[in-house]
Amino acid sequence: MSRTELEPFTLHVSEPELEDLRRRLRHTRWPTPIPAPGWTAGTEPETMARLLRYWADRFDWRIQEAAVNAVPQFTVPVGGARIHLVRLRGEGGRPMPILLTHGWPSTFLELTRLGDRLANPSRYGGDPADSFDVVIPSLPGFAFSEPRPGWPAEPPTHELWHTLMHDILGYQRYGAHGGDLGAGVSSRLAAAHPESVVGLHLLAAMNPPVAPDEPLGDDERAHLAQLAQWHAEEGGYEHQQQTRPATLAHGLSDSPAGLLAWIVEKYRAWSDCGGDLSAAFTDDEILTQASIYWFTNTIATSFRPYAEYHRFGRDSWRRVEVPTGIAVFPHDLTRPPRRWVERTYRLTRYTPMPRGGHFAAHEEPELLATDITAFFRDLR
Repeated sequence: MSRTELEPFTLHVSEPELEDLRRRLRHTRWPTPIPAPGWTAGTEPETMARLLRYWADRFDWRIQEAAVNAVPQFTVPVGGARIHLVRLRGEGGRPMPILLTHGWPSTFLELTRLGDRLANPSRYGGDPADSFDVVIPSLPGFAFSEPRPGWPAEPPTHELWHTLMHDILGYQRYGAHGGDLGAGVSSRLAAAHPESVVGLHLLAAMNPPVAPDEPLGDDERAHLAQLAQWHAEEGGYEHQQQTRPATLAHGLSDSPAGLLAWIVEKYRAWSDCGGDLSAAFTDDEILTQASIYWFTNTIATSFRPYAEYHRFGRDSWRRVEVPTGIAVFPHDLTRPPRRWVERTYRLTRYTPMPRGGHFAAHEEPELLATDITAFFRDLR
């Protein structure tokens, strides 16, 4: 497969599609209120009412569409599906190739500010010698990447990524970074192709297989307790997406209000916003992401990684032997201690961050870019 098969991509949503969205928003059927204050029972009704009014009547999609199109994007067939990607060429003489993989409920768009910092460090006071050739693909079934027809999807996403980077783009050696779903994909990529992956940088770590009687440190036991508490209090979405994704998808694919409620609650709960959604995301940022999910009708296919891993992938994990760095943000979903990560990865850098949450590339792009740059500096 030649590199010339990349096709430039331009986003354009038709006026009938825009009007259909606005009509649905204006005719939202509101649920009977649950008399619980604020966000205690889920997405706050007042926040939903404000966002839906703005989405229907004042949100300017064309401005956001133009901003998306200002980023160089392409599509290319990989493994039976057409994959969408952003490609940012690095400045200087020898940029290092790096693959950035997003998670859920994110899209490629969350990573573009981070990508620009990595590709063009001199714009931000950095050294051009630290630049990267940045590739940001959309996960299959997310945004403008096609879903794969098989169940489970084959080949697995990490193999698509290696084909993209090595065979199509021609990078013999490259780095990888990911958080959330992207951390799992990137970890499997590094485990499967250590000859090509120079280094692995993560925001989350895969859990090691630990025997019931295996001795654990106090910090590891505290981490497992925190993880269990998180699953009990926050994990309902994950269980539903793992076990009955198609049932949920019918409502969220038909109702933009339902779609927004499902994802905006995560933006607030998982970010370092102190309970104030606007401290981490503007309304335009929230609604641009929601609009991408809506116009591409990909909320259903965005659930597939959860369901497929739950059914088919739990026994497929193996240790990562390439150099690995992890940035631990204080308001992320989990904060694994160093020795827990070392059970599964050849850890060479562990960075506790002073602030930031699950959406670190959006919330703290400077902190994250600095850590990625420092990690890969010795691997160039």
